[in-house]
Amino acid sequence: MVKRLISATPSEVAQMTGAELKQSIKASEGRTICVENVVGTMPQVGDLTNAEVAKAFGADLILLNGFDCFHPVVMGVPGVSFERVMDESAKIENPIPILKKLTGRPIGINLEPIPDDLDLMSEQVVISKGRTSSVETIKQAEAMGVDFICFTGNPGTGVTNAAIADAVKIAKEHFSGLIIAGKMHSAGSDEPVVTKEAIAAYAEAGADILLMPAVGTIQGFLEQDLIEAVKFAKARDLLTMTAIGTSQESARPETLRQIALTGKTCGVDIQHIGDAGYGGLAPVENIFETSIAIRGMRHTLYRCGQSINR
Repeated sequence: MVKRLISATPSEVAQMTGAELKQSIKASEGRTICVENVVGTMPQVGDLTNAEVAKAFGADLILLNGFDCFHPVVMGVPGVSFERVMDESAKIENPIPILKKLTGRPIGINLEPIPDDLDLMSEQVVISKGRTSSVETIKQAEAMGVDFICFTGNPGTGVTNAAIADAVKIAKEHFSGLIIAGKMHSAGSDEPVVTKEAIAAYAEAGADILLMPAVGTIQGFLEQDLIEAVKFAKARDLLTMTAIGTSQESARPETLRQIALTGKTCGVDIQHIGDAGYGGLAPVENIFETSIAIRGMRHTLYRCGQSINR
């Protein structure tokens, strides 16, 4: 049996397979925090990666946003500069093992499944090929040692539920880590963000974790909607993760506390905190506040104070 993630050391986490990490999260009973950060901006603390700062304030899982599998820049990693960011011909060392060594946490990336037939509510935001979901980017993520892929969409990219399900099917053939599937918000597509049909499609395709908006972050998604979606997902062996993808990660700490307690009450396994703060990371006090709210000071201090050498 695996150790629950909130009690595991970096050396124990490093040995977990994708299936074991899923069980470890499940065993933590709603006390797992995933912190997202933007990789291409100047980090909050200058020459430290945002991943290191997120870990220091309570992150169990680190999710990289804007990560390009073909030009894998992570600002704050030793040797990476804005000049190298702009030079697409520059050879850049794989940052995933470096981030694992620096944080002792599982590292994941967003990949965005964008359909050919877009039905957008606003102007499309075009992203690089290395950030989109494809056989090539998924294979590259596997080769780089990524622990989990989150198939979702940033604002305006046009990602759809159907395209996410298709991406999961491809990932099951080429990726050995955890697979997260779902939307935090519309991503510009004119469709419901959460539906039972979409959840069933993700599960049938082989996803491990369902991603949904946290209650209070999008219009009209209520506690009862989340409760029903969680039950529907768990009946299909999906863990669940609610996300703050609407910049409310930089709201007052009491807002984060309310969102966190609501998610735990509704049965969510992982609580995600978005990247809309200074330097592409949520205010660290809000990461800390969320941690205390869903697991108390004891487990918060264990995570924040734990040496990466354990």
